[in-house]
This record gives sequence, structure tokens and C-alpha cells, in this order.
Amino acid sequence: QVQLVESGGGLVQPGGSLRLSCAGPGSSYSINAMGWYRRAPGKKRELVAAITSGGTPNYAESVKGRFTISRGYAKNSVYLQMNSLKSEDPADYLCNAHGVSGETDGDYYYGMDLWGEGTLVTVSS
Repeated sequence: QVQLVESGGGLVQPGGSLRLSCAGPGSSYSINAMGWYRRAPGKKRELVAAITSGGTPNYAESVKGRFTISRGYAKNSVYLQMNSLKSEDPADYLCNAHGVSGETDGDYYYGMDLWGEGTLVTVSS
């Protein structure tokens, strides 16, 4: 079974920082891109940040200059450093791996999208 596992969410005050981690499927898989989405109650899921296999990042306009996405290549992991958190940032943050190809326990995957279950970020004073 191939999966993504997130961690690092929590409660912070406005202006605080958190670092989210997503453990990927392992280095034997090829992945076109990885990223972080967020989903708040009553709102659509939105892309926060993404990074290509070559390390090129992209950010939502609302988080530019505050969030930094990075890759860990040993197990195709991805991280999101969140600084200067604001009242509009609380949400369930979900890790995504796009275009996943490889094999786990005899099961083959090609061009699959993988999602984590989410890690909750709360910003409150």
C-alpha cells in the first residue's frame, strides 16, 4: 500500500510559525510534483504551495513571502514552513503527490494522485 502521512499541525497565535511534514511513498517512486492544499470549513480546497521534481516552487498569492515549501528526496517527502501565520490561515492542510508511478507490494501505480488525511492548523489569540 502506498500512502502519504502528514504531521506538524497545531495551535499557534497570530504571527507564529509551524512546520508541516509529509512522509511520501519512498524514493523508488517517481513523482512529478508534490504540494500542500488547505481546506477550511465551508470553503473549497485550495492550493497553498507546490514543488516540482526539479525543485521549482509555486505559491498561492496569499502566502508568498510567509510560507516556504521544500523537498526531502530520500523518501519523496515534502515540508511546509509557515511563518507569520494569520487569522485567514486556519484549515486542514493536506499533502498531495501528483503523477506517482512505481510499485508497492506487487501493486503497480502509474500517474496516480495521492492524498494525505490532513493535519489541522489553528490560529488563535
